[in-house]
Amino acid sequence: MKNGFLVFLASFVVLGGSWCGFVLAPVLQLGGGKQTAILNSSDLYPVNRPGQANQGLQVYRANGCAACHTEQVQQSGVACDVVLTGAGKNPVAVTNLISSLKLNGLDKDLADALVDKITAAGGKAEIHIVATGPDIARGWGRRHSVAEDFLYDDPVQLGSLRIGPDLADVGTRQPDANWQLVHLYAPQSVVNDSAMPPFRYLFKVQKIGSAPSPDALVFPKGFGPPAGYEVLPTARAQELAAYLLSLHAEVPLHDAPFSQPLAASKP
Repeated sequence: MKNGFLVFLASFVVLGGSWCGFVLAPVLQLGGGKQTAILNSSDLYPVNRPGQANQGLQVYRANGCAACHTEQVQQSGVACDVVLTGAGKNPVAVTNLISSLKLNGLDKDLADALVDKITAAGGKAEIHIVATGPDIARGWGRRHSVAEDFLYDDPVQLGSLRIGPDLADVGTRQPDANWQLVHLYAPQSVVNDSAMPPFRYLFKVQKIGSAPSPDALVFPKGFGPPAGYEVLPTARAQELAAYLLSLHAEVPLHDAPFSQPLAASKP
């Protein structure tokens, strides 16, 4: 009993320190998060999701989608690509030089050296930053996920298993609303050998009236309802599809940079 107070005090300090480290510190670090400027642009990121997409986040949560999908693209590193932007007054020499060089997947020092060589030959070149890693190679995103991506999400649905693909940028990969709805109703109709269960209770099947409904789903051949019937999404299905379409992480940020293709660059 003499040491009871010391045991209590030690326990209090340990538990209090853990709480500060795991709860208070993240709140102080991220709780006041604000929009950030897109790299090389004055536009702010992210923008708040429209109302239907916000409702869709709750449908996503209620249906346990985070049990099979993540929303966090991982990145293992960066590489540099040297891109020729002009051949100058000696295009033959520059072209011959370029053909003899490896221009992709370089480290920064080597990329700088190649740009100097091209410049010395009379050409113009610039270095593009490229994110690397298995998730990037799969096409799940162009950069790793950062805190700003989840600024307007409540709750954040990071997920921890990947029975299905990561969805952090699925709105960029699959921007068609009909595709998203058909995938929810009959996953294997658009993804061969999909392990995803159908969410048909989010839809209703009805007889076609005098004319098909403008909201009726358009299926690949062999996957639609019986002749004379059509499939209509309920409000919850439309909200869930709107949320999936709102998932974009395709802009470069200061803490997650990559270079836009030349064709997409602003003048």
